[in-house]
This record gives sequence, structure tokens and C-alpha cells, in this order.
Amino acid sequence: MGAQLRVYRQKIKSAQTTKKITRAMELISASRIQKAQARVAASTPYSRAITRAVSAVATHSNVDHVLTTEPEKIERAAVVIFSSDRGLAGAFNSQVLREAEQLSELLRSQGKEVSYFLIGRKAVGYFAFRRRSFEQQWIGGTDSPEVEVAQEIGEALLEAFLRDAEDGGVDEIHVVYNRFVSMISQVPQIVRLLPLEVVEGVEEPDDGVVLPLYEFEPDAATVLDSLLPVYIESRIFNAMLQSSAAKHAATQKAMKAASDNADSLIRDYTRLANEARQSEITQQIAEIVGGADALSSK
Repeated sequence: MGAQLRVYRQKIKSAQTTKKITRAMELISASRIQKAQARVAASTPYSRAITRAVSAVATHSNVDHVLTTEPEKIERAAVVIFSSDRGLAGAFNSQVLREAEQLSELLRSQGKEVSYFLIGRKAVGYFAFRRRSFEQQWIGGTDSPEVEVAQEIGEALLEAFLRDAEDGGVDEIHVVYNRFVSMISQVPQIVRLLPLEVVEGVEEPDDGVVLPLYEFEPDAATVLDSLLPVYIESRIFNAMLQSSAAKHAATQKAMKAASDNADSLIRDYTRLANEARQSEITQQIAEIVGGADALSSK
């Protein structure tokens, strides 16, 4: 009985130590997510403005550009997967990898070859464990994304997009990342980055509203050439920031659940330890009474 009581006390101590760690990680994630949300809020308007500018140039000009022209036949597609460098974030990495696998199956069913660009140690480990090939990897900066990394990724993607498929290039680029919705919800998002889908339509101005007239200097093709790297960089950086904020939120949620589970374990083992202690005391009292009865009978 004493050995069982020691086991329960060891488990209580272990659960208390685990709770201290998970609680500290929960507080760290809570402090980091505020900064991550602020960076997302600051980056999103710029990314949307660049996308609108590219759409405006493509819509109000008749130039055929690689940025907006759909190839006659798409042979290869690039899938950019945004994961994290660290775990302990619940289903954060598994859900984005699952979405990437479903996208890959869809692309292959359309007769397209898929090449991968991986961001984060978890995605790299996932592919390395399964001995699957990928084009490039970027690790070490997912918790606090830097613009320089986004520029490097954008240059690599642009170089692959402008290269012919026969030489290892790609005809379209998809990005898969977790979008931060709230502290509770982080939704995997799939976006086709290139070619940019431009929906042409006829704008109906309201009464008294004059639609803008666009002039391009020196010409629309040159403007698109200048906007192309900026567009890719801004979208990649915004996806990195969204993924970072979603990761911190997922970590906080997972660590809170772990702390609650540790509390539940401590309560259960404390109850079992008390029951074992009471049983030990009862047994000791029974042994004393039995011994005293034996002595009195002699």
C-alpha cells in the first residue's frame, strides 16, 4: 500500500511540473500573439492594395503579360506549404499538410506535375520522413517572419515561374497556409498566387460618381514587370504573418488544454492518493487491534 501511495505522489509531482511548463508556454504565446496580430493588420491593407493595382493594370489594358495570362497547357504546378518550426500547436501543422496533400491529388488528377517549396521545419520533416523530394526549403523564421526571407522566397518562386516547364519551371503557383481568424479558429487557406486571376466586368457608376481613367507610363507591360516581384513578395509575407499569428493562437489553445488536463490529473491522483492513505491507515489500525486482541487473549 505504501508503494502505491508513493507512485501516486510521484504522478502528482510530475503533473504539477508539466502544468508549470504548459502554463508558461501559454503565457508566452499570449504575449507574442498581440504583436503577430498587429503585424498582420499592418500588412494586409498593403497586400490588398498591391493586388488591386495589379488587377487595375490588367483590367484597363489589353497587354498580354505572364502575370495574368493563362497558359494554354499547365504542365507543372508549384505548391508552397507554410508550416511552423516548432510543434506543441495542436492540429496547426497537420491540417495545413492535409490541405496540401488534397491539393496535390487534385492537381495530379488534372495531369499536372507538382513541385514543392517548404517553409518551416515541420513540413521539411514531413517530407524527409516520407523520402519525398522538394525544390527548396526555408526554416528558422516562422515565429517572427522577416521581410528578407519573404523576398528570398518570392525571388525563388518568380525564377521558377518565368522558367520553362521543360527546364524545371512551373506554370502556376499555389500557396497553402493557416489563416488567422480568431484566437479559437485558424483556417487552412489555399490561394493561387500566379497566374493572377483577373475578373473583367463592366463597372456601373453611381449617380454623380466618375470612374477613374488610367494612364500607364511608360507602358502597361513595364508597370506589370515592376509590380510582379512586389506583388509576390507582399502576398508571401502576408501569408507568413498570417501563419505566424495562427501558430501562436494554436499554441496558446493547445497549452491551455494541456494545463487543464494537468489540473484534472492532479485532482484524480490526489483523490486516489487520499484513498490509498486512508486504506493504509485502516490497515494499520486493524493490525494494531488484532495484535492487542491476541495479547489480551494470551
